[in-house]
Amino acid sequence: MLTSKGKYGLKALLHLADHEGQGSSLIAEIAAKNGIPKKFLDAILLELKNAGFLASKKGRGGGYTLARPASRIVIGDVIRTLDGPLAPIPCASRTAYRRCADCSDTSTCRIRRLMLDVRDAIAEILDRTTLAELRDRSASAEIVLLYDI
Repeated sequence: MLTSKGKYGLKALLHLADHEGQGSSLIAEIAAKNGIPKKFLDAILLELKNAGFLASKKGRGGGYTLARPASRIVIGDVIRTLDGPLAPIPCASRTAYRRCADCSDTSTCRIRRLMLDVRDAIAEILDRTTLAELRDRSASAEIVLLYDI
């Protein structure tokens, strides 16, 4: 499940992708426009910066920008950075595998097999979707809504 941290991180990245090439965005602006608590956003943006998704500048004209083009930021990587493994249970994780305490044989566990399928389906979508595609998807959805009105 996507946590608030992951959701807020994606919202912040989408905000920056919407302003790509237009200079830096201040934390207060990102927080206010996206309904994110500023103190929580501070920690999220620092984590995204440390992971190489964001660049920051202090002082006048400072703030945050994307460290690389939105077309080169993969949503699966962002979620793994902020929320950890994509698997719904630890024994289905590729990066943080941990055997379940109540499991006698992981190779025959039907629940694990199902959760591996769930993990693979989630990863397939998230690992092929870039921030630019998500941004553009949002923009097209707005156009459709405006058209319907």
